[in-house]
Amino acid sequence: MASSEHPGSPGWIGHPVAQRMTRTKQEASATGPDLHHTGPEGHIDRPSSLSPNSSMTTRELQEYWRNEKCHWKHIKLLFEISSAHIEERKSSKFVMYQIVVIQTGSFDSNTDILERRYSDFEKLHKDLLKTFREELEDVTFPKKHLLGNFTEEMICERKLAFKEYLSLLYSIRCVRHSRQFIDFLTRPELREAFSCLRAGQYTRALDLLVRTVPLQDKLTRHCPLAVVPALCAMLVCHRDLEQPLEAFSMGEQALQRLQARESHRYYVPLLDAMAHLAYALGKDFVSLQERLEETQLRRPTTRVLTLKELTVREYLP
Repeated sequence: MASSEHPGSPGWIGHPVAQRMTRTKQEASATGPDLHHTGPEGHIDRPSSLSPNSSMTTRELQEYWRNEKCHWKHIKLLFEISSAHIEERKSSKFVMYQIVVIQTGSFDSNTDILERRYSDFEKLHKDLLKTFREELEDVTFPKKHLLGNFTEEMICERKLAFKEYLSLLYSIRCVRHSRQFIDFLTRPELREAFSCLRAGQYTRALDLLVRTVPLQDKLTRHCPLAVVPALCAMLVCHRDLEQPLEAFSMGEQALQRLQARESHRYYVPLLDAMAHLAYALGKDFVSLQERLEETQLRRPTTRVLTLKELTVREYLP
């Protein structure tokens, strides 16, 4: 939880904890927000981190290193294929596999569950081979057969094969940090959630985000900005459902990840939304308003999108 000791929280005072980041792209790419910074190997690099400087107080310096340690702490995930069932639609028949993602090493109340079919795994493998062919030379992908794909024996065999496949992918650092791997595990649910947001179906959008954001957060600890759009979407949903406390909580988490990155496209719209929420809740809105005005003076723009206008542009079809 954010507190008055955390940069980005209401009531936080003091200088920014680091030099400001260089300007990032203002529009999200069609492939998803904040995952467009890829390194030479095609994996997601963590944006250049903030650096400690001489203007920081002792408390700010301690907070900086706590955040750095948290960002770089490796989370180990285990993958299970807990079940599988056959689905039939008008023109197709396929097996849907239920994937369970479990965090090891500490108590995790969020067991992440998602469903993918064979063609989803197949697309993932083809996409990864475009960038990581050498790294995947020892990784075997389960082949599709002309007959017998729906027998109980074949389904059980595939369950074990997909479990091993995901575990092997996750063991390769550049692969588990790649946009392709992260999108495979989170993008379908996030696309549906943002589609519901655009349609004004806030309760449904929140249900999807609550189930998906914890997994996205675990997968992108090396790139904490990646989860900011989803947290802001949750803020918008809670706010429009007249749940200001929950909205404010989501905003605090987003601000904590943004730190002092004034050039980030979400920074000003989020500060503006948080200042209004703080005022409505009787919280300290003055410090938020001051930060907003200072940023606008330093980085004047002709027109700034509202937080809702920004979030509805994410994960477009």
